[in-house]
Amino acid sequence: MLPGVRVVRRYLVVANLTLGGDQLLEKLRERMEAGPCQFHVLVPATPVAELEPHLVSQDPTKGGLKVSAEELGWAAARQRLHQELLRLRRLGAEVDGEVGEADPVAAIKEVLGSQQVDEVILSTLPRRRSRWLARDLPGRVRRDFGLPVTHVVSEPGARV
Repeated sequence: MLPGVRVVRRYLVVANLTLGGDQLLEKLRERMEAGPCQFHVLVPATPVAELEPHLVSQDPTKGGLKVSAEELGWAAARQRLHQELLRLRRLGAEVDGEVGEADPVAAIKEVLGSQQVDEVILSTLPRRRSRWLARDLPGRVRRDFGLPVTHVVSEPGARV
């Protein structure tokens, strides 16, 4: 490395319901304290029909309008992303993000097609409640993309 050259580590943070959780925040703080870094937060838009009902506060028939589970999933994911970006920026993080398709592997593949990252930080619910862990998402991401994966088990953050 050349003297005076600042190496910035790039992290892809993949989370949905665990955004806003303390465990994920602690892991991101550790990365910030380790040196210059950038975060790209990816929120797969899980249809609300696949989520635990007590974790979703939006009513799909609110205001008399019928909204599909997928549309509501995208809206909830956008709201969670917005809240997390605000929270991380308040901490001084260099961060951006996007909502991706419901399949987290496909969503990650899409991001990695346009961005280079040094590590994936994957935040899931605890094993007994996590669909992502049931599908071995951490292992699949390691195998499919050849990147280091840090798995954070977190409780849900604020409801959307």
